[in-house]
Amino acid sequence: MDHSTADVTAVVPARNAERMLPRCLEALRQSGVAEIIVVDGCSTDRTVALAHEFGARVLSDEGRGLPWARTLGVRNSSTRWVLLVDTDVVFGPTGVADLLTELVEDGYDALQAGLESVGGPGYWGQALAHHHRTGRSRNWFGLVATVVDRDLMLGVGFDDSFKSGEDIELRWRMRQSGMRTAVSRRVVVEHRFAADDFDFALDQFLMDGTGLGRMIRKHGWRGARLALLPAAAAVRGSALSLAKGQPRWLRYYAAFCWCNYVGLARGLSS
Repeated sequence: MDHSTADVTAVVPARNAERMLPRCLEALRQSGVAEIIVVDGCSTDRTVALAHEFGARVLSDEGRGLPWARTLGVRNSSTRWVLLVDTDVVFGPTGVADLLTELVEDGYDALQAGLESVGGPGYWGQALAHHHRTGRSRNWFGLVATVVDRDLMLGVGFDDSFKSGEDIELRWRMRQSGMRTAVSRRVVVEHRFAADDFDFALDQFLMDGTGLGRMIRKHGWRGARLALLPAAAAVRGSALSLAKGQPRWLRYYAAFCWCNYVGLARGLSS
């Protein structure tokens, strides 16, 4: 049974995304979704102008952050299904329709597309892509390219106190409520990085760590095991790198581990 993309609204949070936005929006437009809603985060570049050029409806999150931007977009949608899409994602021609079909036929409450990360030519962009392709987080449900029932999404909601890691917090609550979430093995999308220098990687590490810290702060002892994740990922990644004769990634995993814990400390204290 086919499920129509005409029943899907794509919600795309964007902030200073003029370089990433065109391919993301063009792919969504070609997929046949009913509407594209771009929620702008007070951009200072051509993000808003580009969104209009691609026929998107543009809203502003008024600087309230990513969780609020997603909520605002979902609230303003009018279709049964919403597709939460980050600007660094590019769907294939049938990706949206295939993802919706898989969600409905397999009985999921929310389903994320698989990610094929690409980065470079700089070292840190290549390292980020390598980590995403080989790390266990590749199979963790998130919100970068995810289809979900509109009313369910509004009912579950986001914790707006999370400026990063809101996907982890949402996944935690959805699982506690008995909802079925997964990462598709049939639909894979291209996942890019906005930059490939150390400053970009550092920002990613700090945001991820801060999200973990806020999770531990919110959930107490039940979330304490999350503190082990950066070290476990760094040890696993380093071991795989050595086993495959790729010691060049060791520098990445050392920085990843250290900076995640710096962010985690910030999340615990903020």
